[in-house]
Amino acid sequence: MFKKLTIKKMGIFLLILLIVIQFFTIDKTTKPTDVSKDIIALTSANPEITTILKTSCYDCHSNQPVYPWYTNIAPLSWWIKHHINEGSQHLNFSEWGTYSKKRKNHKLDECAEMLIENEMPLTSYTIIHKEAKLTFDQKNLLLNWFYSLKEQ
Repeated sequence: MFKKLTIKKMGIFLLILLIVIQFFTIDKTTKPTDVSKDIIALTSANPEITTILKTSCYDCHSNQPVYPWYTNIAPLSWWIKHHINEGSQHLNFSEWGTYSKKRKNHKLDECAEMLIENEMPLTSYTIIHKEAKLTFDQKNLLLNWFYSLKEQ
């Protein structure tokens, strides 16, 4: 009986905790974006590249992430917000025009490496966003595009 009571109390405590943490929401405001500094505008990316970037990259690597309904559920929302913050700090396609040539080339190398090693987009992202998973042809298209930008 003692174990049942303890398990029941623990369950009630966890339920109350889950309810309470819902009041600690994430900030979903997006940064203002100067479109003229975005990689798509600066490189005159073709429609296919644009679609791939916006579908598979921009939620974490731009100033304009889209927050789906499940970002209203803590603690999942905290984890997602952390990924978005980390991703946009590491590489932000919305601020591409502010990067030096050296930094741009370094980021292009990193982008290519992440694609080659199948590290991006994250599996945790593509599980929910099936459309973000890149095909072999899409990866090659992006790789060729990244390499072509390095030559400029």
